Amino acid sequence: MQLPETYSLRIKEKALELGFSACGISAVHCLDKERDRLQNWLSNGMNASMAYMANHFEMRLDPGKIEEGAKSVISVLINYYPAQKQADPDAPVISKYAYGKDYHLVVKEKLNNLLIFIQSALSPCRGRSFVDSAPVLERPLAKAAGLGWIGKNSLLISKELGSYVFIGELIVDLELNYDGPFVADYCGNCTRCIDACPTGAIVSPRTIDARKCISYHTIENKDEIPESIRESLHNQIFGCDICQDVCPWNKKAKPSQSLDFIPVEGLLEMKKKDWEALNHNTYTKMFRQSAFERAGYDRIRRNVGYVNE
Repeated sequence: MQLPETYSLRIKEKALELGFSACGISAVHCLDKERDRLQNWLSNGMNASMAYMANHFEMRLDPGKIEEGAKSVISVLINYYPAQKQADPDAPVISKYAYGKDYHLVVKEKLNNLLIFIQSALSPCRGRSFVDSAPVLERPLAKAAGLGWIGKNSLLISKELGSYVFIGELIVDLELNYDGPFVADYCGNCTRCIDACPTGAIVSPRTIDARKCISYHTIENKDEIPESIRESLHNQIFGCDICQDVCPWNKKAKPSQSLDFIPVEGLLEMKKKDWEALNHNTYTKMFRQSAFERAGYDRIRRNVGYVNE
């Protein structure tokens, strides 16, 4: 019979084989240190219109309440940093994570394949995959699995990969060998992300007020974007990478090797006039199975209109 140490090694090897950039494993446990931070964030209304963030409070803090009998959280990272950038400096700016295929689909498929491997090659077990789609505090869990620290911009930062990474979890009822948590904080005295945010959305280290966040307003906000935010959009129409672009840990970011994140054909070549002329048919053809579907055509058109004011 194989020992949990062997299981863990083989899981990590398979994760890399499937295309993940890093994998760590932690025991299912309650994230008590996150309780006050999450409660204060919600109490101060920093979730803006995202009321769902207040749902399943206890479940968010304890992965064991999500999957009955769960014992281990397998956390994975996958690098999405692009080799290319938008060609026209005057074109509306889109977040790098939206260049290619929707990461939810990509990461979910790989996690499900990892689960099949565990069940067929290691041990029968029950498990469930998560990709930013359930009440799971993915960054604290990734930190608990030793994959990085949470930066002052509230994003997970990997010492090897930077912050341009997607995070996923596989929660299983199998006992494994666990990695130690990442305890160091390599942000130090740096405040570049805080200083660079054009709307002051990083109200304190590791605290984002969504009411001021460009990413929230260009993707999640279904209503009119406040004028105070529109004045500071910096040509952004979908998401915002400013706090990542200025981070020293991303200076040496290496382009992703994943074919799934190759930019949609013609996307990076779009000029300002192309975005202004974007119609529903072109949008549907170009952004099928893309993160752009989260915002929808009407919201993208709304945002293009704001940056052209």
